[in-house]
Amino acid sequence: MGRKKELIITAGLNVYPKEVEEALEEFPAVAEAAVIGVPHPVKGEVIKAYIRPEEGQKPDRQELLRFLRNRLANYKIPEAIVFTGDLPRGASGKILKRLLK
Repeated sequence: MGRKKELIITAGLNVYPKEVEEALEEFPAVAEAAVIGVPHPVKGEVIKAYIRPEEGQKPDRQELLRFLRNRLANYKIPEAIVFTGDLPRGASGKILKRLLK
């Protein structure tokens, strides 16, 4: 499930980032993913995914979204996807999601 404090509530529905991250990381061109909720004027929050591609890969956004639609409910699909070379980490190596916000 993931941590309760990381829970994203979008249009009144609960989304645990861990579930979305695991689905993203099943995609062959994705090495690592971090998911956060960002404010939205109507839905409260929407899902934003930060993705570090596998070395030498450039994931196709549309192909990735099709892949996710077969694994997640529609409300769990990220509305924003950012491809990045690296994700911010703390001393323990854990991704610092607060820096992504």
